[in-house]
Amino acid sequence: MKLLIQQGRLVDPVGGIGGIMDILIVDGKVTMIGSKIVEDGAEILDASGLVVCAGLVDMHVHLRDPGQTHKEDMESGCRAAARGGFTSIACMANTVPAIDTPAQIRYVAKQAEKAGLINVYPIAALTEGLRGEVLTDPAAMKRAGAVALSDDGRTLQNADLMRDALILARRHELSILSHCEDLDLVKNHAVNEGQVSRRLRIPGRPAIAETLMVMRDVMLAEETGGSVHICHVSTRGAVDIIRRAKQRGVSVTCETCPHYFTLTEDEILTRGTMAKVNPPLRTLDDVEAVIDGLRDGTIDVIATDHAPHSDGEKALSLDQAPSGISGLETALAVSLTALYHGNKLSLPALLRKMTYNPARLLRIPKGRLAVGTDGDVVLFDPKETWTVDPAEFASKGHNTPFAGMRLTGRVKGAVSRGKVIYWEGKSRVL
Repeated sequence: MKLLIQQGRLVDPVGGIGGIMDILIVDGKVTMIGSKIVEDGAEILDASGLVVCAGLVDMHVHLRDPGQTHKEDMESGCRAAARGGFTSIACMANTVPAIDTPAQIRYVAKQAEKAGLINVYPIAALTEGLRGEVLTDPAAMKRAGAVALSDDGRTLQNADLMRDALILARRHELSILSHCEDLDLVKNHAVNEGQVSRRLRIPGRPAIAETLMVMRDVMLAEETGGSVHICHVSTRGAVDIIRRAKQRGVSVTCETCPHYFTLTEDEILTRGTMAKVNPPLRTLDDVEAVIDGLRDGTIDVIATDHAPHSDGEKALSLDQAPSGISGLETALAVSLTALYHGNKLSLPALLRKMTYNPARLLRIPKGRLAVGTDGDVVLFDPKETWTVDPAEFASKGHNTPFAGMRLTGRVKGAVSRGKVIYWEGKSRVL
């Protein structure tokens, strides 16, 4: 099978390759990058006017399979990923049942193979049943195909258990992806503690709840030599702690999500439950701190925390509706709009946080577009403007606070291992 992508603007944030290039993919591998490539029998994609780069990698996705396929199933989640430009995703363990055994890891792999679209990498539960009481077996999880460990959605409150987990994970070369909130402080409240919670006269989730747990996990990583990855950073305090820890050489990395560098707690007043996320949207000062962290390298990764829910669930009251945003199909466009077109990050710097960096942290052979790499490619128009319409999502989850927003930058195609899995470009010639 041969695929020739012609006349796209190649952006390789690692190798520094750029310019108008052709890319030839044969039997799933990139075999040639150059100008005016001619290959008999190749399928041709005309990428003129489009940016071409390695397929995006999302290290934080909730696929809901098994057990909650009314929210999302493997095929719908993979199609949503492809439409968003993601050719590799890592799925979290908070399914029903939790992904806490090798059999569950193998189930996810089998479902992904059946969907036949993108690369899906399971993240195993850190503790059995996500209960925070007994650690899972990291060696068995890794052998089954897990790329990391996480109880995301539930903070591991027990510091002694977290310490043991970091020691074990280091032994098996696995990172722990940590959801950092002190549960005694947040008590499952719906919004950030601040002016909006006071205006609504409801209790809020204080920023210090995140900061305290980030500090704890950073200190434990420093003491054990283990690696901890802080999920969905949303506060100035967390950014500052991680920045200082990195300067000391602590093995800590982190991610944020598009909603944390574009939206504030005020969205709750107009968007209601569509703006309810965990951790919650914060203040403008926190948004600015997150952007600063992206710019200076403190924040390594832009992830989606894709968390689809049914329309009925999100129609519940603010205190009863589940937290989460369906984020795969808007992440690149929101990031381009806010960071690239907003002159906060260069295009290579932005793409590195959505390709190479997450792949490196998960230790998977993705995130690069060079001769010899897998033929995973995203093609997008950085200048096209469009309006977000959740009714057009491939995801079953239509829950997004970006509905009706005008964004600049749109995915036009995606290729996974040399197979065109999404295409709405200007032409396709066989």
